[in-house]
Amino acid sequence: MKRYTFLTVILSLIGYPLLALSKIKNSVDRINKGFKISAGEGRKYGHLTLKGVNQNVLDVKISGSDTNGDLAIFEQTSLSKGRGTPLHVHPSQDEIFYVIEGSYLFKVGEDKYHLTAGDSIFLPRQVPHAWTQAADKGKMLVILQPAGKLENFFVNVAGLDHEPSAAEVASEFSKNEMQVVGPPLKLE
Repeated sequence: MKRYTFLTVILSLIGYPLLALSKIKNSVDRINKGFKISAGEGRKYGHLTLKGVNQNVLDVKISGSDTNGDLAIFEQTSLSKGRGTPLHVHPSQDEIFYVIEGSYLFKVGEDKYHLTAGDSIFLPRQVPHAWTQAADKGKMLVILQPAGKLENFFVNVAGLDHEPSAAEVASEFSKNEMQVVGPPLKLE
């Protein structure tokens, strides 16, 4: 019994520095130089034209790969009045939206909010939420922390060769750490 305890302690002590080294490696892999993303451009992928949820154009401004998964920022040009996301949950990411142009209706939990240019909204992780474009055209900055897999979702739906069904959209949500829990939000 003492030998087993001794070996367990020794193996734990050996493993701890390896764990610490993996954290150091992650911080070394992180970009350590600033970069600029010009107006009207995406850092990665160019302009992603979304399918399924809406026909909006998305530019990845800061990729999760730029921040070792700590943060992602997207700029979305909204071209689909009356369309938006289904009610869904991000189990591990907080979201912040900043409206640059146009107007949107958001539902967060049981509360509804009308946002216009200059307004921001915080969507906490694990709280069901949805949004719908209320103006003919709009633009929002979308911030996720940590980054999660939302970027993968955008790339996947933009790459489809067809307009996906609601079931396909729900499947893409699920594959990318989100869960659809209700229908899209309708304009009132």
